[in-house]
Amino acid sequence: QNIVIREFCKKEQLNLLLSATEYSMQNSNFILEQIIDDLRNVDGIVAYSIFQLPFNDLKRNEIISKILRLKKTIYFANEGFKISNKHEAERIKTIWLLKKTLDNCADIKDYGKIDKYCF
Repeated sequence: QNIVIREFCKKEQLNLLLSATEYSMQNSNFILEQIIDDLRNVDGIVAYSIFQLPFNDLKRNEIISKILRLKKTIYFANEGFKISNKHEAERIKTIWLLKKTLDNCADIKDYGKIDKYCF
């Protein structure tokens, strides 16, 4: 992940100040929230993936709103996306909605074995 972030920063001409690692506990966002609290001192955050944002919609939206209120940017190196305005935030919300919907859909290998599909 660090290599992807480092290469993304190089390509986008962003200065990488330091790398932080979230705790491995499920649904932990302690480090992310701490970084956001310190955002006044930097231009933004580069995360590996949009799916490192909280799974919980309310928590995720609170984090995105706080970043936008501070007029900062969060980049997602793996997907090549960023959030620096409401339009970009809506795109990320849509991607999360699709991910959560697809997570609840039947796997293609189960076709013909189940009665209910997600469309």
